[in-house]
Amino acid sequence: MTPDNPAVTLTTAAPSSQPPTLPSRQGIMRGAAITALVLTVLVGLVVLVFWLFLPPKPLEYTIDDAHIRGFNITAHALNAVFDLRLRSYNRNTRASVYYDAMEVTVWYGEQMVAISRVAPFYQPRHYVQTITVSSTAQSTPLLGPVEKNLRRNESAGELELEVRARARIRFAVGAVKKHYKLKAYCAPVVVRCIPSSHFDRVYCTTATVLNV
Repeated sequence: MTPDNPAVTLTTAAPSSQPPTLPSRQGIMRGAAITALVLTVLVGLVVLVFWLFLPPKPLEYTIDDAHIRGFNITAHALNAVFDLRLRSYNRNTRASVYYDAMEVTVWYGEQMVAISRVAPFYQPRHYVQTITVSSTAQSTPLLGPVEKNLRRNESAGELELEVRARARIRFAVGAVKKHYKLKAYCAPVVVRCIPSSHFDRVYCTTATVLNV
């Protein structure tokens, strides 16, 4: 007798003898490296955004010592060497400073009487840099009132000067650098005409202007 329903054949798959595939150690390490790289890039971008839109802290300048050598006025012209020790403090904890060019000038009244140039140098972040210069006046012609007052001050034993510093600098965070102009004005700088170990530190007014 033929059954009403055709025969149905059921096939049962045998269970796999292989365990589920687990991530390899190399794959885990690769994933961790990619994650670390992404985080590093994100942190770098955050620092870069802050750096681009927030100006660095101004540098702090002082005159820590000043002496004069070979002071002489002949034929209305000044010869002298002004030995100066400047102190620059970079308060920035992330930004270092590259000095591309710098000059230090000595003024008496409204006349510049001596000048010196400083070789390029690098100032690390959060670092105090000592800058020693000898600004020279070599047969510098003097204005009449300036000569008169200089002679009077020399007789009194001390000169009251102004020291000005100008520099082209770059603030750097990593590989990113921004160009600035630095100006420092230091006064009064009282220099004794005779050798003396005493000197009162002078605090300078400093400005950094973005060089666009």
